[in-house]
Amino acid sequence: MHSTDPLRILLIDKDSDRARLVKQALELEGHEVISQRPDATGLTAAVARDEPDMVIIDMDLPDRDTLENMSTMNEHAPRPIVFCTNEPGDRDTIKAALHAGVSAYVMDGLQPEKVRAIIDSAVAQFESFQALRTELAQTRTALEDRKLIERAKGLIMKREGCDEDAAYQVLRKSAMDHSERLAVIAQRVIDILESETTTAAPRRALQQAS
Repeated sequence: MHSTDPLRILLIDKDSDRARLVKQALELEGHEVISQRPDATGLTAAVARDEPDMVIIDMDLPDRDTLENMSTMNEHAPRPIVFCTNEPGDRDTIKAALHAGVSAYVMDGLQPEKVRAIIDSAVAQFESFQALRTELAQTRTALEDRKLIERAKGLIMKREGCDEDAAYQVLRKSAMDHSERLAVIAQRVIDILESETTTAAPRRALQQAS
């Protein structure tokens, strides 16, 4: 997404006169308001159905329902959200809105002469946040993969009586042979060897009792 591209916009505003002015300002910049809603109820479903590039919400202050709907949308169908208000929100209100996924919080309404700058800012902020989110997800995945690999190596070492390097080579060869990620093979090894350990314990107990 580029801020210079024409955007398909979902507009939320219960004030029809104000919405008309905002719509005109957006169209002058080449954007299209594809849908207008009076409130944020069912926002995630509306976004999934209409697939807008951006959501613009114009209201006095973000109430609890709006915050929850924005947060849900940001979790399941993230895209830039511009929140416009004519009310001076306090720090906690603004913080809550940003935490819910708002990319640009505009406190003096969406003025026609500021539309381009606001949209540019919202798109840039959104893309920066998404890049950060992707990086964090990749880091978490890498950590989880490492835990699985270390656990699988430990089980192989115990079962085969080999050292860490040999256990790793077993995992690596299996991953290459099956064209799978190392972590996927590690999880399979864990499932198999831990299952063997679980079933072997009752068997040994019966043998000792007999």
